[in-house]
Amino acid sequence: MLNQITTILECSRVFSLPMTFMSWLIIFTYSSLVAGNVRYGLLSLLGICFAHLAANVFDDYFDYKSLIKQVGFNKKEYLKNSQKTKCRYLIAGLMKPRQILYLACIYLLIAIIIGAFLLFKCGIGVLYFAIIGGFLTVLYSFLSKIKLSEFSVALAYGPALFGGVYYVMTKTYSWDAIILSIPSMLVTVILLYIHTVMDYDFDINEGHKTLANSFNSRLDSLVILKWLLILAYTTPVLLCISDIADWQVFSVWLTIPLAIDLYKSMISFSTNPNSIPEHKWYHFPMENIMNEPSFMIRIYQSRNLMIYYSLLLTSSIILALI
Repeated sequence: MLNQITTILECSRVFSLPMTFMSWLIIFTYSSLVAGNVRYGLLSLLGICFAHLAANVFDDYFDYKSLIKQVGFNKKEYLKNSQKTKCRYLIAGLMKPRQILYLACIYLLIAIIIGAFLLFKCGIGVLYFAIIGGFLTVLYSFLSKIKLSEFSVALAYGPALFGGVYYVMTKTYSWDAIILSIPSMLVTVILLYIHTVMDYDFDINEGHKTLANSFNSRLDSLVILKWLLILAYTTPVLLCISDIADWQVFSVWLTIPLAIDLYKSMISFSTNPNSIPEHKWYHFPMENIMNEPSFMIRIYQSRNLMIYYSLLLTSSIILALI
């Protein structure tokens, strides 16, 4: 039973939920401080998390179906070279494709039930945001193959999440919520982009057309990472200009050393994918890095940057509005 639960959690990629929680925390805090309904905000987190898990499982299911159709596909060779979690449980036979499809549908159904309740309580606006979320949940796997994964994540973790949570908590639309989403959205996209840069060869071999592998090399693709980082640290000024928050938002600049460290780490990876960056105290937390340390340390670096950035932005909103 325990092994089955562990397998379900692994194939659902629950380790990716912190990016959802941190994005939600920012807009939840902001909405709470402008007299939003806290209970509906907490319920929206559940719905968003289940939609996120559904997207993860659908992504693996459709990727697996695409993989096995490839001429000369060899399961043993794939398992030697695949990402740590991508489709491994399907290819290794730990779960059947039918079970994965059922799991994705269960997650999606729970998200729909929560969305229906919020629609009844909060108004028609919930439906608009739910349609966007549902579209991205089911079609993310296809969009990621045509260089639209970053756009999809930006839309999902930007206007859709921030606008939707603000709406269910206040029953109104807000451009301020959309503007507030921009810095957070960028650090979330950075996390995804780091992943696709490291999967440069892997995606090419599988026929995935990503933004990263549209460049001639991993090193060339880092120009996008550079600009994403620059924008992440300049767009907080929009919050001051729009009078959403005050100067406290620039506390996110405290994470600039982490961003520089991450960029240098990716340069090292681009020239030598087996290189392992020095594990420094401010990289904490880092869980299991025994397997594929070169890959996992950089994933944790980007994840932790997103977490620290989000916590500082949330704190600055509290200081500005209380």
